[in-house]
Amino acid sequence: MSSVPPSLQSDRPAPNRTVPPLPWRTVVLAGILILIPLVALAVVPLYTSHDPRLFGFPFFYWYSIIWVFLTSAFTWAANVLINRARGERR
Repeated sequence: MSSVPPSLQSDRPAPNRTVPPLPWRTVVLAGILILIPLVALAVVPLYTSHDPRLFGFPFFYWYSIIWVFLTSAFTWAANVLINRARGERR
């Protein structure tokens, strides 16, 4: 006896869930896009200064805040790259 309720059972075969491999260049480029913010924020001596100031905020603060937005942009770009390589569109 199946543990799946009758309303969810189907006579159709299960869809093929295998995903074809992506081109290596796409994977490398997506990886680089993900690594850019990591490296930019991991190398602390790049941004441990007070000057220059922007609207009275020390460089450390506005550099970090800008990277919040840049990180989301880089992640989105990597996601778009992977989805296009898979042939998915929205």
